[in-house]
Amino acid sequence: MKKNGKKSITRTLSRSSSLLKNRVPRPKQKQVLLGRYIVADPEICHGKPTFRGTRIFVSDVLEMVAEGMAWETIIEQWHGSVTKEAIAESVKLSGMNERGEI
Repeated sequence: MKKNGKKSITRTLSRSSSLLKNRVPRPKQKQVLLGRYIVADPEICHGKPTFRGTRIFVSDVLEMVAEGMAWETIIEQWHGSVTKEAIAESVKLSGMNERGEI
């Protein structure tokens, strides 16, 4: 009885692996430019919007703006990786004003 069980498992595994070999690969998704400073790339941070050339989430910076943090402080917090222009673009695209209000 064990012998037959092993054979059927082996058959199932070999059938599964042959199906995987013959599957059609999905087309690779490309980076989407959302602005001059903001990008969404499926290869970086699961495709969530980040600032170009970084792994800094736009949502994190917008949250800081909404909390009323000064832009200069935000730039310092991210060690200069985010510029004033990038923050302005994220605010503009989000629909909030410079004080963090929608």
